[in-house]
Amino acid sequence: MSHSRLEQSSPDQVKPPRFFVISDKPHDIFVFFIRLGVLVCLLISITLALYSAFFKPSRLFLPDRLQATDRARSTTTSDRPGAATNISHILFCIAGSENTWQDRSRFNKLWWLPNETRGFVWLDKEPRYDVSGAIPFKISNYRWKSFVHGQAAVRISRIFKESFKLGLPKVRWFVMGDDDTVFFPENLATVLGKYDHSEMVYMGDNSESVEQNLYHGFAMAYGGGGFAISSALAIQLSRIFDGCLRRYYYFYGSDQRVWACVNELGVTLTREPGFHQLDIRGDPYGILAAHPLVPLVSLHHLDMLEPVFPNMTRVDAIHKLMGAYHIDPSRILQQCFCYDHKRHWSVSISWGYTVQVYPTLWTAKDLQTRFRTFQTWGTLSDGPFMFSTRAMGPDPCDKPIIYFLEKVKNVGNGAWTLSSYKRHKEGEDGRSCTRLNITPVVVERVRVAALKLDPKYWKKAPRRQCCQIMNGGLIKNGTLRIRIRHCGPRESITV
Repeated sequence: MSHSRLEQSSPDQVKPPRFFVISDKPHDIFVFFIRLGVLVCLLISITLALYSAFFKPSRLFLPDRLQATDRARSTTTSDRPGAATNISHILFCIAGSENTWQDRSRFNKLWWLPNETRGFVWLDKEPRYDVSGAIPFKISNYRWKSFVHGQAAVRISRIFKESFKLGLPKVRWFVMGDDDTVFFPENLATVLGKYDHSEMVYMGDNSESVEQNLYHGFAMAYGGGGFAISSALAIQLSRIFDGCLRRYYYFYGSDQRVWACVNELGVTLTREPGFHQLDIRGDPYGILAAHPLVPLVSLHHLDMLEPVFPNMTRVDAIHKLMGAYHIDPSRILQQCFCYDHKRHWSVSISWGYTVQVYPTLWTAKDLQTRFRTFQTWGTLSDGPFMFSTRAMGPDPCDKPIIYFLEKVKNVGNGAWTLSSYKRHKEGEDGRSCTRLNITPVVVERVRVAALKLDPKYWKKAPRRQCCQIMNGGLIKNGTLRIRIRHCGPRESITV
């Protein structure tokens, strides 16, 4: 019995498990290594799964710039993919100072929507006054003081980076502006919605004045009119920003420095002419009465220009314009033309602002050319500008009778608007035009009916709408009635 047990326990007699048997045959060796590989892969997979489930490296050991990038990625991917851009996706980054904010906040209160808009005005120090109802403020980080040159411009430039580092959720666009910039947020969201925030986009427009562009640059977006940086661009720009600011210490403005840094990433300016720097002096009427065929996004330098409506303060005049904007945001300042062929009149409408009635017939090309009611910002000259202008000549037949917005209201269950424009009698000459024995009937008021303009209109190739003088041109109680409508497929605006 004992001998038998010894035989069974002899090393030569114990057979190893079949899995580990290595044969001298090539086929068996190949099979062995396959099994070994499967076992190793299984062990690695189990190890990685346990590591991911029970151990996460602390972000405290990440450099600041990587933490900022990580936060940005979380903010830009947390909202639902494919959802349309709206006001909540915009973070306003407004440049201000303690010395100017109390006065300029009056403009800010006109467009800021406390329950909808997001953002901050960044000041150089704690304000000594209370500004309730305006955009909340933050104090710029002290790091701007470490820059040797142009500290004020550096502080304003870094507002972008400080806003980015806040890591606020669902931010698709960082929009910079000045504390005297008036934004039109719904139109801004419409314009930004045309572009993909996951791509690197730098958006804005030039100055209106050629001399300003010659001095500062044609390829940059001017900060007073505002410019937008997509979240994808913000991630990369924040990474190089402080070092880049030191390289371009010799630039004058903060917007010029931001542009130089964006340019180092190979990103060029996407132009949207609804951003208005308004580097002009005098009366902005000529620009606003012939607005380009784009949504109105911003207006700047309003505290340096004449009021947009006569006989009003600057703030009250913008408040009136904003009232029309809130009723039909997409249509504000949109221009259209029509003719009264019986009387040889030309009519130009800038919705929500002004109507012009010419006592003679003018082409569409002339009607969309801006009256030169303003001068250049620097030299106070008559140009050149980045667009065509025309003088309001001495011939009374060349001058329109001008009507300014009186009121606007919703009609037709809110689908339509009815706006009225009252004749402005100061300096008018149109009534004295007697060429070809034309004596225009005095029109005291113009009423305009229009179907509200769908924001989706701006996602298509835009076409200027047409207008039509109603009731055969009948003027009743001094009122001329006009309707704005879509142009027919084969319709043209022809004298």
